[in-house]
Amino acid sequence: MNTVSTWTTSALLRWTTQHFEKKSIDHPRLSAEMLLAYVIGCERLRLYMDPDRPASELERATLRTLVERASEHEPVDYLVGHAPFFSMMFDVTRDTLIPRPSTETLVEHVIQHARVTPGFTTPLIADICTGSGIIAICLAKHIKDARVIATDISAPALEVAKRNAEKHDVADRIDFRLGNLLEPLQGERFHYLCSNPPYIPDNEWDVLDRNVKEYEPEIALRGGPDGLDFLTPLITQGRDLLYTPGQIVLEIAAAHNRSIQQLADGTNRYANTRVLPDHEALPRILIADTI
Repeated sequence: MNTVSTWTTSALLRWTTQHFEKKSIDHPRLSAEMLLAYVIGCERLRLYMDPDRPASELERATLRTLVERASEHEPVDYLVGHAPFFSMMFDVTRDTLIPRPSTETLVEHVIQHARVTPGFTTPLIADICTGSGIIAICLAKHIKDARVIATDISAPALEVAKRNAEKHDVADRIDFRLGNLLEPLQGERFHYLCSNPPYIPDNEWDVLDRNVKEYEPEIALRGGPDGLDFLTPLITQGRDLLYTPGQIVLEIAAAHNRSIQQLADGTNRYANTRVLPDHEALPRILIADTI
């Protein structure tokens, strides 16, 4: 940052974006906006309302440090401590996954299904492997009479989820429980059982992008040799926790599309098994109705 006489907001945005492009950072302009807004302490839109604002020496030094870290593929969402999801902002740390657009398909399905389906208007919802709480919180926010129990094996992740629930004013309708998969839910019954569990198979781990493999929590990503270590018990045992009518709604890897549908159908305890496409038209959200 030594070739510009006055480093204004617009100049910093331009330089940082170009730098990220050279480093092959995902979404270089958005990443530049997020870092600069974080350093200045404003919303991203504000960057364009005051483009000629000169940066202080401290702001430039702070931005430089963050840009260096991002250039090593450390996720910008972790650097700024939050990430967008479903038009809401959530705290994230390295104890939680960074939200992905694919999961929005799961959330949108449950919201729309609850609105139009008799017997689901005041649902009890289980969110397994809740992480930062995005599924549980979005469903509680958009289904006004829903009550949610959200579980995770990671105590630090649950602390992040609790903060997010407080931030979005739904903490009174979500019960966060520590434990492995379905264990904290024994004896309960739900209208929806939702989860975005770990599902990356062992043979794909080494080829993951650096920003995922080196920074996001391995415990929330790896699904065992075939990627089904968590999906299998959710499908085979989760039925016992669902009402009739009830529905299981799971995020899966596109490569698991056929095998997961066969697994659900093979239990003879579900009907109308299908997989919804995500924003990239990939088969990612398994849905099955209880019978």
